[in-house]
Order: sequence, then C-alpha cells, then structure tokens
Amino acid sequence: MKKTSTRLADGRELIYYDSGDSAVRDAVDRRPLEPTVTSSQVRRDPLLGDSVAIASHRQGRTYHPPANECPLCPSQGDRLSEIPDSSYDVVVFENRFPSLAGDSGRCEVVCFTSDHDSSFADLTEEQAGLVLEAWTDRTAELSHLSSVEQVFCFENRGEEIGVTLGHPHGQIYAYPFTTPRTALMLRSVAAHKEATGGQNLFDDVVARELAEGDRIVLETERWVAFVPYAAHWPYEVHLYPKRRVPDLLGLDEEARTEFPQVYLELLRRFDRIFGEGEPPTPYIAAWHQAPFGALAEFEGVSRDDFALHLELFTIRRTSGKLKFLAGSESGMSVFINDVPPETAAQRLREVASS
Repeated sequence: MKKTSTRLADGRELIYYDSGDSAVRDAVDRRPLEPTVTSSQVRRDPLLGDSVAIASHRQGRTYHPPANECPLCPSQGDRLSEIPDSSYDVVVFENRFPSLAGDSGRCEVVCFTSDHDSSFADLTEEQAGLVLEAWTDRTAELSHLSSVEQVFCFENRGEEIGVTLGHPHGQIYAYPFTTPRTALMLRSVAAHKEATGGQNLFDDVVARELAEGDRIVLETERWVAFVPYAAHWPYEVHLYPKRRVPDLLGLDEEARTEFPQVYLELLRRFDRIFGEGEPPTPYIAAWHQAPFGALAEFEGVSRDDFALHLELFTIRRTSGKLKFLAGSESGMSVFINDVPPETAAQRLREVASS
C-alpha cells in the first residue's frame, strides 16, 4: 500500500491509498473554495447522559446530485470534484460538512472506488483489503488526536437509509467521548466479569453462537458471522474475528488476508436476501472498536476486554417493506423484530454464493 497525503483548496486533508507503489499523486485542487467554516457543538443531555452533536451548517450539504456532478468521482477536465486526481483506488478526506469538528472531534469520508456505479460488494478482494488498510490507518492516526476518544468506521448504503450521495463510500467519525452504545457494552462486560469471576462477555457470546449453531451464517478459520440471539433488526449479522482484539489495529495478517473474502460474501448475500428483481438492499455496516480514552468508569474493564466486531443490518424487513422505528423503538428504545433470528440466519445461509 502507498499512502499520499495532500490538501484540498480549503485546507482539508485528503489521503490517497494506492495498491501499488508507482502511483504519483500530485494533482492540485483547482476549485475556488474558501476555508471551511463549521458550527459543530456537542451538548450533553442531563437526563439520559448521552451527547448530541448540533451542526447547523449541514443543512447546506450536497443532496442527491446528478451522476455527472458527483463530488466523490475523480476530477475530469473542467469538472472538478473533492478528489483532484483523475483516478484513484481508495481516498479518505475530511468531510466538507462534518457533524463533528475541531475540539468536538473529526469526520472523514472514505471513497471505496472511483467507479460511481459500483458498490462495496462489487469490489475485488484486493480492493476490499485496501479499504481495510485505510480504515486501520485512519483509526491509528485519529486515535492520537487529543480531542478523540473513539473511532467509528461505517458505511450507509441506500436512499432508504438516508444516503445523499450515491457513490460507494463510507465515513469515519472520531468522537470526543465514548458513544452510548459502546458504554452500554462496557457496563455489560464489567457486570459479566464480576458475576462470573473474570469471564469475558464477548467470548461467551461468540462461544454460545458457535455451540448452538442455528444462527451461524458464515464461519471460516479466523472469522465467524452470526445473527445475534436478540437481533434488533429483521436481518442483522455480527462479524467477529475468532481471536479477540480491541480494534482494527489488533488484527493479525492472517485475519486481514481472510477478511475480504468473508465480508464480500456477506454483502453479496444481503443483496440476494429478497430475491431477483429487488433493488439493492439498503444497509448499515458499523465497526465497533474499543475507546482510546480512559475506562475508569467501567470498573475492572480494560481496552483488551472489548472485542472488535462489525454489525451489518438492513432496515428492509421483507420485499417492498421497511422496518420503521416507531413508538416503542423511538420513544422507549425497545425494539420489536418481525423476523426470528434463526429464520434470518437460515435465509442468509440459503443465498450463499454457489
């Protein structure tokens, strides 16, 4: 992998990740951009104890542009985009309309490929491996920022999810706090460790799924994917490395080599869940990594007790129907799932690549 860092016209950082050493990245951003001005704030809810990002400047972000005006495609002639070069493998750059900025963290965009009409599932194993390297490198770099406590790599796919740019891409949020969902996991890990005399909750969850077997979707030597026992979403898969590590930096070479094959297969199965003729399955793919800040509030828990894993889920519950977060889910955070996890796992096994 070759990494080349440069600056866009308004001062934002852009990084090219190339699969070979021969790429020359000297193109200059020729757009007449003013320095980025953001108004991000993080406000803490005194009743719930969680944090909300207030980012009014995002009202003006790019919204469903035509394909020939896509800001994530390479620049061509006089058509200038966020990527100055005329081609790229993988690109990461600071978001022009960030939810978090300055002392409130940082937001980056990850472009998986220069092919506008592609998707992550269409990548080769080599391309998917390069994306993994970019995620890992950005996690390492962002973890050193004084304003960052947790790094979250994710992809939203599909207009139903709320995606405003059709080009295949994901994002990285570097939060200045430990997110509520991670905090809940860490509290559960701490309680389980105390109740069992030191056992790790993540290890026990994975061991249970492997032992029961009926929710396993895919298993290889170094990875296991399963529908969780209490899945929140109609089709939800959790992907774990079999050797527990706290973050992407902890993956060994064997796990990195095997990951593209496993992940691409999962994404391709998601696109086949609902049968031929259906539009691409909308999904969210979310990497859960241990926070880099102090874990003093989670008594007896260290970073090494956390288990890196990816959660992949769709909001489509059946052909032509979406799962909406209505009264119980949005009002009380109590999910109601119409698809039994065992049924979802069976369907995901049925649509395996031949």
